[in-house]
Amino acid sequence: MRALFALAVIALSVYITATIPVRLGLDLRGGTQIVLETRSTPTAKADREATDRALEVLRGRVDALGVAEPTLVRSGSNRIIVELPGVQDPKKAADVLGRTAQLTFHPVVGVADGAEDPSTSKPEASKEPKDPKEPEASKETDASKELVLPDESGQQLRLQDSAMTGKDVKGAQARFEQETGAGWTVTVDFDKAGRTAWAKLTSEAACREVGDPARRVAIVLDDRIISSPQVAPSVACGTGIADGSTQITGSFDDAEARELALLINGGALPVPVETVEQHTIGPTLGASAIEATAWAAVIGTALTILFIIAVYRLTGFLAAVALLCYGVISYAALAVLGATLTLPGLAGFVLAIGMAVDANVLVFERAREEYAGMHRPSPRSALTAGFRNAFSAIADSNITTLIAAGLLFFLSTGPVRGFAVTLAIGVAASMISALVITRVLAEFAVDRAWVRRRHLLTGLATTGRVRDLLVRRNPDLMRHPRRWLAASAVLLVLAGSGIAARGLNFGLEFTGGRLIEYTTATPVNPDRARTALADAGFPGALVQSSNDNGLTVRTEDLTNAEAAKVTGTISELGGRTEKVRDELIGPSLGEELRRNALIALGVALGAQLLYLAARFRWLFGTAAVAALAHDVVILVGVFAWLGKPIDGVFLASLLTVIGYSVNDSVVLFDRIRELLGRDRKTPLEQITNKGILQTLPRTINTGMGAVLILISLTVFGGDSLTDFALALLIGLVIGTYSSVFTASPLAIELHRHERGGRRRGSGGGSGGSSGGGKPARRSAPARV
Repeated sequence: MRALFALAVIALSVYITATIPVRLGLDLRGGTQIVLETRSTPTAKADREATDRALEVLRGRVDALGVAEPTLVRSGSNRIIVELPGVQDPKKAADVLGRTAQLTFHPVVGVADGAEDPSTSKPEASKEPKDPKEPEASKETDASKELVLPDESGQQLRLQDSAMTGKDVKGAQARFEQETGAGWTVTVDFDKAGRTAWAKLTSEAACREVGDPARRVAIVLDDRIISSPQVAPSVACGTGIADGSTQITGSFDDAEARELALLINGGALPVPVETVEQHTIGPTLGASAIEATAWAAVIGTALTILFIIAVYRLTGFLAAVALLCYGVISYAALAVLGATLTLPGLAGFVLAIGMAVDANVLVFERAREEYAGMHRPSPRSALTAGFRNAFSAIADSNITTLIAAGLLFFLSTGPVRGFAVTLAIGVAASMISALVITRVLAEFAVDRAWVRRRHLLTGLATTGRVRDLLVRRNPDLMRHPRRWLAASAVLLVLAGSGIAARGLNFGLEFTGGRLIEYTTATPVNPDRARTALADAGFPGALVQSSNDNGLTVRTEDLTNAEAAKVTGTISELGGRTEKVRDELIGPSLGEELRRNALIALGVALGAQLLYLAARFRWLFGTAAVAALAHDVVILVGVFAWLGKPIDGVFLASLLTVIGYSVNDSVVLFDRIRELLGRDRKTPLEQITNKGILQTLPRTINTGMGAVLILISLTVFGGDSLTDFALALLIGLVIGTYSSVFTASPLAIELHRHERGGRRRGSGGGSGGSSGGGKPARRSAPARV
């Protein structure tokens, strides 16, 4: 039955992999992502319903841009995420999406004081929409409360209060009038209320002389006149245009007419929106990231497979086959769920390969122990016992990783969410790979007659070099637990001093601002670029070089026009310049992401404590969570000393380290619990030391699998993944150390404190020997 299930899963996964492609994120295929946030007004609340209506309006705008396969989704109650694949210059998209105030129609009073009256008054379509963040040349006079705005030609016009809004517009369409010779025109249709209002507005304007600015009607979007057509001479005074439809003519070309129709159609948003986040990734960067990560995956997986075969021989080879099946299952799960594969997600997919080895190593190491302890050993019986006795540790370690992945998904944004999805899928796939596929293959293999005659070939008939060395020397690692705690305290002090002395280099997500990455034809000295940008009006710009011809500019929140000025300055220095990445984070979003990061860390530690306390006991749960906090502080401190950025990707690696580190603690505590179930008389220090020696081979072998993957990501994964892989590599080393030499000694010290408290409470003696006599064992039996 197990074999049929494994075969069905593999066959289905292969079919899905061959027929359903995985959707790549913008950071892999290139494009622009814009996050918009709806804002409340005195008359409208930016709630979920209003955001949904705004989403549909924006969908129409995006469709009119002609972008292939755009994605628009609501995030939370008041955010809209817009993904535009292939759009490398986000200016046009941001302009069209950012022009989000309600469309209004105004009577024109006349020309503002000091401005020349134009000789002709013909309508013009909007040329290049202005950046919504740029200050408008608009004002409201104190005397008449009239709005003063520049028209399409820059002429300052005095406008009365709006007579109509975009809610009165039924639709607008660009047409080419070949029969009348009018060329491209824009036809605007009004609803019933709009028909009456438009007739009144045009009837009053028609009473003015032809050529008088007051004969014009201003169509305003986001405090900007997008069109100010003059009422035709054929329209009678007092009558107006009363048929519910009007035609705007002028010197339009195709693009201008369509853009004006698009703005009129999309102007009637229920609430205004603001761009709080913007990312643009060039196709070259995405392609190179895929290639680099693919090489890292191939090399890391190959090294891991060679290592596991060298250690576990035949069963290691079968585990490697199951590992390849794991890759197919994970890919198929991503495809069938419609998940988006991002760059951190791709890294998570590669990392999960190393984590998938963990379950196999747990089973094989346990099977080796069972084989060595049997009176008449056989590979089949040892393997069966290994799967049975390792299941609880496998389940606990995977659940803690799923907790970290869930927190990442719910408390992060963008590509980091993709990492959480692939990590969770990888955990589920690794369970199927290790507990089903590996078991079917291994049990089938060890039942063959030629294998039964060659027990050493299975890899289970030997305890391994690491275990043999530990058995011969039998070191008492927990003889002085406080020394290990002192060493951990020293590491914490060093890490804390790095945070205090160097400070934290918060990334763009947590500070807000704009980051633009360029490749130039000729190398540009960062100091020279910094001086040129200061002369151009950007004195606070931070410039860093990357690779040979790469340059990164980080500034405060810039408008698109200011970003174009920065690009022009860099182009003057480096010749032909290509923008490969452009990220914009609003200050409000940066503050929110910082808050969410702290919440994620707090909830992660709390959730792990609750789970471990439920599965084991508060004493061991507290020790494990304290070790996790120890890992977090040291990892942050190392990044502070190195000057590395603390950003969303670092948060993903930090939470992954928490999940990965707790795995080692869970495996160790699970073994201690099992040993205490057999022997409650031996002091906890000795039980803990025995558990460490028994599980250390597993810790080393699983750590090697993950280290090989992470080294491959660090060396071959490219600049985009270097810091991510480095954080995981450091965290893996620190986490392995802390699970043995921080969590275990702390649990022993907490147990001693608990024992002393119980003795004083019961009036017993104060004996301090950890291996004391019956009163000590009676008052505080070691249990988990």
